[in-house]
Amino acid sequence: MQHVYPAVFHPNANGSITIHFPDLPGTNSEGKNLANAMEMALASLEEWIEYLVDKKLDIPQASSIQDIKTSGDEYVTLIYANVKDARAVRRTICIPKWMDDKVSELRLSLSRITQDALAERFK
Repeated sequence: MQHVYPAVFHPNANGSITIHFPDLPGTNSEGKNLANAMEMALASLEEWIEYLVDKKLDIPQASSIQDIKTSGDEYVTLIYANVKDARAVRRTICIPKWMDDKVSELRLSLSRITQDALAERFK
């Protein structure tokens, strides 16, 4: 799921930057500098969207960047997050017996191997 939300950045006297998303109450974060603040804003947005999806709550519509009010030296920028539903699902797969024997012998996680192989295929 792709999401773009406006974030308000508030520079602090000590050089850090406080961030909040007006459309997503409770998404306050802070970065040591601009680069770190951008990372923290992304993490905050992703975590909030994942929470809403997990709790089956509605994801609010993002405001237009022009509608966001700022004060003093605050500024607004858009933050893009591509949130993937990482919840585990149970699937049944078929493999040859000799592979199953080898997986058991080596004490491998068939689930981890499958996930890694699929992740590589999707690159």
